[in-house]
Amino acid sequence: MSSRTTFPLLPLRNGVIFPGTTVTLPLGRERSVALARAVRPGDILVVVTQKDGSVTEPTEDGLYHYGTFAKVQQIARAGDREYRMTVEGMGRFELAHLVSSDPYWIAEGSVVDEPVSNPDEARMLARVLRERVEELAGRQGGAVSSSVRATEEQPGLVADQIAAGLGLATDKEMQVLQTTDVLERLRQVAALITEVSALSDMRRKIEGDVRKEIGKTQRDVLLREQMRAIQKELGDDKEDDLGRLRERLDKAGLSEEARAVADRELKRLEGMSPQSPESNVARTYLEALADLPWSARAEAKDDIDAIKEKLDADHHGLQDVKKRILEHMAVLKVSRNPRGTILCLAGPPGVGKTSLGQSIADATGRPFVRISLGGVRDEAEIRGHRRTYVGALPGRIVHALRKAKVKNPVFLLDEIDKLGQGWQGSPEAALLEVLDPEQNKTFTDHYLEVPFDLSEVIFIATANTLETLSAPLRDRLEILELAGYTPDEKVHIARSHLIPKALREHGLDLDALNLTDPALSAIITDYTREAGVRQLTRQLTKLVRALALEVARATDGKPHKLTIDADDLQTHLGKRRFFSEVAERTQVPGVATGLAWTPVGGDILFIETSRMPGRGRLEITGQLGDVMKESARAALTYVRSNASALGVDPGFLEGQDIHVHVPAGGVPKDGPSAGVTIFTALTSLLSGRKVRSDTAMTGEVTLRGRVLPVGGIKAKVLAAHRAGLTRVVLPEKNARDLDEVPEEVRKHLEIHFASDMSEVLAAALEKEGDTASPSPEPAITPTTTSTSTTAT
Repeated sequence: MSSRTTFPLLPLRNGVIFPGTTVTLPLGRERSVALARAVRPGDILVVVTQKDGSVTEPTEDGLYHYGTFAKVQQIARAGDREYRMTVEGMGRFELAHLVSSDPYWIAEGSVVDEPVSNPDEARMLARVLRERVEELAGRQGGAVSSSVRATEEQPGLVADQIAAGLGLATDKEMQVLQTTDVLERLRQVAALITEVSALSDMRRKIEGDVRKEIGKTQRDVLLREQMRAIQKELGDDKEDDLGRLRERLDKAGLSEEARAVADRELKRLEGMSPQSPESNVARTYLEALADLPWSARAEAKDDIDAIKEKLDADHHGLQDVKKRILEHMAVLKVSRNPRGTILCLAGPPGVGKTSLGQSIADATGRPFVRISLGGVRDEAEIRGHRRTYVGALPGRIVHALRKAKVKNPVFLLDEIDKLGQGWQGSPEAALLEVLDPEQNKTFTDHYLEVPFDLSEVIFIATANTLETLSAPLRDRLEILELAGYTPDEKVHIARSHLIPKALREHGLDLDALNLTDPALSAIITDYTREAGVRQLTRQLTKLVRALALEVARATDGKPHKLTIDADDLQTHLGKRRFFSEVAERTQVPGVATGLAWTPVGGDILFIETSRMPGRGRLEITGQLGDVMKESARAALTYVRSNASALGVDPGFLEGQDIHVHVPAGGVPKDGPSAGVTIFTALTSLLSGRKVRSDTAMTGEVTLRGRVLPVGGIKAKVLAAHRAGLTRVVLPEKNARDLDEVPEEVRKHLEIHFASDMSEVLAAALEKEGDTASPSPEPAITPTTTSTSTTAT
């Protein structure tokens, strides 16, 4: 045995490469890909088989200690992260130990000597084995390879090449590889040839018995083919069409129940006239059955790092959603259970919910189908029409499956919160079976009337609000909330995605637009006000169109580059749309800034109070809901019952009326979380102390002055940050929700937690004689014209 040396090592999940054989190997593991990138044709490496092929990162104990020296013949890319490498086995190798595994495996070992104890007997046995394997290959019809290039003068290679062509299991191939004595190896291969020959004889006998059993069926098929040919000559191709339809059904892999229904319908169709209306109905039904992917599956990718890389490349942030998808793919990889998942991405428009569904499909290697549910009012749109109706068709779920052509696609149920309800039934109720993991494996469309397995589908629903969903439907969804992006995240998204995409769509070079950082920040704060990036996309597209106009007008043929600074925005985008009005509105006592949740993201709102001569009445305006009106009455009651402690005249209602108004009166508003803001505004009005202009607040109040937790904290805090506010007052029990707020937002805000009203006033009101320091110039909310409901 020769001295030890080191070589790059390529582990095989199964199978053995023998000396004297040439094999093409697919490479997809990270270290295998790194090896493929490092070596060149002509280099030498060693190939060693794993003991357990399911292990992705094998250790030294997980490898057989005998392998093969191999010479690299060719390397070719087979995808984004996959290669194909052709290698030729050169000789045996004994593994001593692994030296390194980064970036690819490196092994130390030595060449194995192959002694021949009796050369004459070895040559004679090699000649006999060559003849025997050629005979066996002829009987097997190609199942055994007869390509033995070595001659009897190379008996060791004869044994190796025959073993490689017998189609043996990995453990038996390893026994041959580990046998170093050539004569002993030839005897071992002779025994294996005898075993394969016996199996071949048994297989032929079984096949002969089966052929006898199905002889009648074959005769029927032959007669049917003859009948089809006769009918074709006579111009009647009905039987030909039925044959093609039967063939499609045979290949569709129908379930047992569906196969029985299909056979019954085929038998009925054979007895009908082609001109009969029922013939067309039956044919359409059978074609729908044949088009469904009863057993076809997409080969889903299970490289977790590659999936993460794809998701990060397509979308910035959204870490909760990405983590959930990676967890699901990890479960599939570990358990080998193809069960799907059901997610609901809830958040304001423009945060990337729909595009995230496409990205998930691309990352996992599954087909993507989008089903738009906005405005759907008929249950039959989901579950199909019964065949008793003229023009009946399957529902959208079955139609999407026919389009996907596999039973494990990614379904995007877009705008699930905008389902309607008409006299035809509730489409939302029809989704209860589709989105229930315990029921959807036997989903039954009214048109098909046979169960279909939906358990392998990844369902991703999108919604702007969960308030319109029924409780049973919400219970079936795993809800992931997307509250919106911070300004820093919007800058990153614009630089990495929006601007390059707009330039490509307009046929411009990627460096043709030079948008300075101050200009981009000004667009985000002064020209858009949204949780997502849809309006930002429109403004950036305006700038790209301006550049395209300059390029189109140019006559010199030179490439043009447009540089835009903050001072140039008014020229291209018009006047600034959003201004700060917090400080202006809170200059007088009685006005407080609150935080609200809306279907399009978080927002700020102003609570204005005033008093006037009257008879002690409370007037509430601003299109408020019952809950918000009750919060105003509760806040007033607490102020009256604690007037002395709050520095308010106990008789403030004698001869006076109180008016509470929430601007943007065209927008419906409701919810309990404005209680803290109303209470602060009333106390400010009656005590004469102004509310700090840099402070916003949210929380529900009780008659005893307790501050209760509310929802939508992340969206509300992001809204305060977008508005340029620097202080936020939150209920103490909402402290646990603060970890959802990005760190870059938290570090710019001074957050106060309050458990009762006194703590709210201490944080929100200016001290007597003091003036709150003005907040930095904020990007602030205008008066909105949206018709959606605001939840405070």
